[in-house]
Amino acid sequence: MPIDIIKLDHTFSVSGQISIDDINELAAAGYKSIICNRPDYEGGENQPHSEELEAVAKTLGIAFAYLPVKMGSVPTERVKAFQKLMTELPKPVLAFCNSGRRATALHEMARQSASNDVKAQDSVFDACNWGNAFDVVVIGGGSAGIGVTASLLKRRPTLRIAIIEPSSEHYYQPAWTLVGGGTYDIAETVKPMADVIPRNAEWVQAAAAVFDPESNKVRLDDGRVIGYRQLIVCPGIRTAWEKVEGLEETLGKNGVTSNYRHDLAPYTWELVRELKSGKAIFTQPPMPIKCAGAPQKAMYLSCDHWLQTDCLDSIDVEFDTAGAVLFGVADFVPPLMEYVKRYHAKLVFNSNLVKVDGTQKIAYFEIKDADGTIVREAKPFDLLHVTPPQMAPDFLRDSPLADASGFCKVNEKTLQHTDYSNIFSLGDACSSPNAKTAAAARKQIVVVAENLLAEKEDREFTASYDGYGACPLTVENGKVILAEFGFGGKLLPTFPFNPTAPSKLYWFFKQTVFPWIYWNGMLKGKEWLAHPRKSR
Repeated sequence: MPIDIIKLDHTFSVSGQISIDDINELAAAGYKSIICNRPDYEGGENQPHSEELEAVAKTLGIAFAYLPVKMGSVPTERVKAFQKLMTELPKPVLAFCNSGRRATALHEMARQSASNDVKAQDSVFDACNWGNAFDVVVIGGGSAGIGVTASLLKRRPTLRIAIIEPSSEHYYQPAWTLVGGGTYDIAETVKPMADVIPRNAEWVQAAAAVFDPESNKVRLDDGRVIGYRQLIVCPGIRTAWEKVEGLEETLGKNGVTSNYRHDLAPYTWELVRELKSGKAIFTQPPMPIKCAGAPQKAMYLSCDHWLQTDCLDSIDVEFDTAGAVLFGVADFVPPLMEYVKRYHAKLVFNSNLVKVDGTQKIAYFEIKDADGTIVREAKPFDLLHVTPPQMAPDFLRDSPLADASGFCKVNEKTLQHTDYSNIFSLGDACSSPNAKTAAAARKQIVVVAENLLAEKEDREFTASYDGYGACPLTVENGKVILAEFGFGGKLLPTFPFNPTAPSKLYWFFKQTVFPWIYWNGMLKGKEWLAHPRKSR
C-alpha cells in the first residue's frame, strides 16, 4: 500500500508511520532527508525502530534525523531543534510520526517562530497542546476502553482517537477465578497492550491526572496536556488493598491470597491444593466491587476440590461478607444456598475485614449485629482469600466529573455525563447502578458508541442501556449458574434455559467461549449479542 504523503510546501512533506519498505518509495520520489518525530516503542514492538529506518535510509543516500516528540505540549527546544534540522538537512524533507499531526505542528510552529509572530506562535502552541487535535480521547485501556474504541472506529474509521493508558499489559480478568480453581492457565489471561490497541488509534502510555472539562483537556501525570472534542471515561475501578490494615505486607505469603490480582491467582490454587485441614476464610467487602459474585466463586471452586479429594470434612469453611445477603439478585440465592449447604460453609453477614496479621495468621473483622452495634472479632485462618475494598480512581473521584461516591456521573440509560454533553462513561468507573462486569461493558460499548456519534452529529439518541450485567457463578468444577440481570434485578437471560440451574454448557462458555469472544470479538469491535434495545 503506497505511503500517504501530504506536501506542505516545495521542501517539506509529512506522513504517518513509515515502514522499512517505504524508504525505497521515498528515495524514488526524490526525498533527500527523513525526520522521525515518533518516539521509539510508542506503538509497541511492531513499530520499526528509528535505528533500523536510519540504516536503510543511509544505504539509499537519504539523511535521517531522530527528533521524537511525545503527544501533548511540544517543548520549545524541540521547535528550535526542528528549525536547525530544516536549515541543515538536504531538501526535500519528509517528517513522520504516527499520523503526521506532530510533524505538521512542528513545521507550523517553526514557521511562526521564524517570522517572530508571537501571537500566532502562541495560538499554534495551544493547538499543539492538542486542544482540538483528537476527535475522541478515551481514558483507560481496559476492556471498556479498548472495546469502545474498536467499535467507534468500526463505525467511523476516520475518527482520531487517543487512548490514555499507562499499563504495558492487558488482562482478561474474568478468568482469574478459574486460575485460582486450577482450571485455567494464567499465561492465557494476559497480552501486550500494544497487541490489543486498535490499529488506527493512538496509544498515549501515561496516566490521566487532572480533568479540565471546561477547556476540553486532560492533564497527564507527566505534565502533558491532551485535548479532545469528546471524552470517554473508563479507567476502571481501583483495588484499595491499603484499606485493610496489614494486608499489603502479607499478600502472596502466610496463606493470604486473592483472585483479584494476576500474580496472586496461581497462589490461590497452590494454597487450595496444599490445604488438607484447618480453617479457610473467604471475604467480600462493601459494594461496589468488580464482579460481585467472584468472592464466592473462589469459595465454591475451592470447596469442590476439597470435596473431590476427601478433605472437605476436615476444613472449616467460612464466607464473611460485608453485605446482608449472599447475592444481590434474589432469584439466584436459593440455588446458591444449595451449594453453601453442600460444602458445609458458614455464612457470616455484615462482616467486614479490617486487619490481617499474616505472621500470626489472624484476620480481624468488624461485625454489625441487628441493632447496628459493631464488634471486632479475631479469627485464626490457614487460608485467607481476600477480596479488596474497591473505589473510583483518585484522579476521577477528585474531579468535577465525579458524583458523591467518586464515580463518573452519567445518565444510566444513555451513559452520557449529566453535566457535560461531550463526555460519556462506561465500565466500572461510571455511576450507572449496574453490576460491574465485563459483560456489562460489552453492552455499554454499543450504547456509548451509538450515542457519542449521535451527539457528535447532532442526532437524537437511539441506544438505551437496560443495566445488563452477567455473572457466571462457578458453583463447582464443570458447572456454572449464568446469572444475567438488569436494573432492579430483572432477569435478562440470553439463552432459552432455566437461568438459575447449574449447567455444564455454561461452564464450557465460561472456560472456552467467553475468553475467545473477548479477545477476538469485543476488543475488535465485533458486537456479537451486544446490541441494546433502541430508545425512542
